[in-house]
Order: sequence, then structure tokens, then C-alpha cells
Amino acid sequence: MSARERAAILAELNPPHLVHRPAEVVHPFVFSSPHSGRVYPKAFLEDSRLPAATLRKSEDAFVEELFLEVTKLGAPLIAARFPRAYLDVNREPYELDPELFAERLPDFANTRSLRVVGGLGTIARVVAESEEIYRRPLTVEAAFERINRLYKPYHAELGHLLTAARRSFGAGFLIDCHSMPSVGAGQPGQRPQFVIGDRFGSSCHPGLTRFIQAELAKLGYEVALNRPYAGGFITEHYGNPSLGVHALQIEVNRCLYMNEETFETTPGFHRVARDLKTLMERVMIEATSLLSPRAAAE
Repeated sequence: MSARERAAILAELNPPHLVHRPAEVVHPFVFSSPHSGRVYPKAFLEDSRLPAATLRKSEDAFVEELFLEVTKLGAPLIAARFPRAYLDVNREPYELDPELFAERLPDFANTRSLRVVGGLGTIARVVAESEEIYRRPLTVEAAFERINRLYKPYHAELGHLLTAARRSFGAGFLIDCHSMPSVGAGQPGQRPQFVIGDRFGSSCHPGLTRFIQAELAKLGYEVALNRPYAGGFITEHYGNPSLGVHALQIEVNRCLYMNEETFETTPGFHRVARDLKTLMERVMIEATSLLSPRAAAE
């Protein structure tokens, strides 16, 4: 990559993420939208063998907007501006696919995870139905540039927000916000309307998981737990109930709020956004009871 291309990408992705802050933080909640970024660098599109519309199939389109009302409830929301197809912050920092590079990767890179094998490491090799993204191999230097300029600042900010929540309230609650295609590749039928992931009970107080599942059901939605999504790196890495940090992943079925072919919102968007605000109002009240000494001991 030339110095001119590097400078252009940095300008396009400046800032690399946004933090939507409430007028006052009044709840120990932090919301993260790591896959809703839709600033596709020009150089990336030129290097890709796929059209932009295909690259967008891995994007959690409009999720940032769906959850934005949480700022009015007194909680911050961090959202990536870069797309998941360019860099995935819901992976380990060096979960890298050797098939992407002409050079040898350093020994500290995780090259054998299931996500890497599937082509979906920190820098994805494929999107959609396993369609290869790049025309030619990447350099290791280019990969580290993305990690240093985009990945590390996102996680530094997310960690800071959670530390601030723990310092102010004695605990922190992370809601990692995602969307999913209505139909899975090679799977019959539609997916549930919502999927809650708590790493099979390890990343969050079970009372909060059960409460969210029940409240979504009361709002009229079909809800599944941990299947097909139990939570990715963010949920696993930050969720540590023994240290007072609880992390949940919420997946919203895209057919509820958008046209998956045209990437346009549908009238359902307003209902889902309204219901998510209602849900989070109730969740924030419930979380207060979970901070009690008795609940913490359960």
C-alpha cells in the first residue's frame, strides 16, 4: 500500500469509531455496535473482487440506529465506522488467516481458530456464501495497520467505558448489539427474531439473561438462547461476572426492520427501535436489583 493510499484511508476512517454519549451517565450499561460501520475505504473497494452490495452482506446495517435511543436512557453507545468486511473487532486482535497473506505470519497470530478456518478472522477472507473478497494477497504490514489504527482504539475505548461504569456503579453491563440474516446458509426455515448470547451462562448473571429473554417474549418476539449465536470475542473477553462485568450479545433478525436485498429500512424499523428502548428501560431497572449483595452471591 502506498503512502497516498494509507493517508486516504486514514482520512476516510477518521474517526474510526463514534461514541454516542448521554447527557449524563445514570446506568452501569455500555452498548457496543461493532459491525454496523458502513464507511468502505475506496482502496478496499478497489482491492476487492466483489461489488459493494455483496460486501455489505456481512454488515449489521442500521444496528447503531436501532439502539441509539439508549443514550436518552443514560447509557453510552460505541459504534465502529469501518465495516466488518474490512476489519472485525469481534475477534481476537491477531486471529489471522494464512491464506490471505503471501508472507509468513508471526508466531503469536492465531491461525487455527474455527473462525479463521471459515475465512472469518480479524480480517475476513470471505463474505456471504464463502465468496472470496480480495483480488490478491495482503501484506502483513497492511493487516497490522488496520489492527493498530482501528481495532486497538475501539477496544481501548470500550474498555474505558466499562471501567468507568464499574468505578461509578460497582459493576458494568455490556450489551453487544448485532443483526443476523433471516435465513442461514444451508439451514431450513427462518431464524428466530432475536437470539441472546451469554456464552452458555459464563459471561453474564443468569438472572439478567432470563429477564431479557422473558421481556422480549412479552413484547411478542420469538427468542432463542445461545443458538445459533452464543456471543463472540467481545462477549467472551469482557464478560466476567466474578469481577462485576456482565456481557450479553443480542442478535436482531434483519427481516424485522430492513429489506435484506436493497439495504433499506422498512416500516418495522420504528417498532423494533421502540421495543428495544422499552426493553432496555426495563432491563436497567432489573439490573439494579442484581447489584445487591444477595443477588451477587446467587
